[in-house]
Amino acid sequence: MLLHLVCFKYKSTVTDAARMRHRERLGTLRTLDGVLDLKVGADVLRSSRSYDTGLSVTFRDRGALEAYARDPHHLPIAQLGVDLSDHIVACDFEI
Repeated sequence: MLLHLVCFKYKSTVTDAARMRHRERLGTLRTLDGVLDLKVGADVLRSSRSYDTGLSVTFRDRGALEAYARDPHHLPIAQLGVDLSDHIVACDFEI
């Protein structure tokens, strides 16, 4: 299995409503083929090193992650994250 982690640091101009809509849209990705588990949420600590939203997705294998990355449902949501964020980090590792 493969764990895909993504953290979003939103631009200061992004409203709370836009942040919530982004998290809701990320949540819809759980229905994509190959997704075994998906969790998304807002950071609760709000420390100086915190990002605003975290996403974890568990895939059955690397091929499922690669298909997810190209999926037409995923692409506009990924672009929305880019548009809303000053910075995005990701890490993918086997579990």
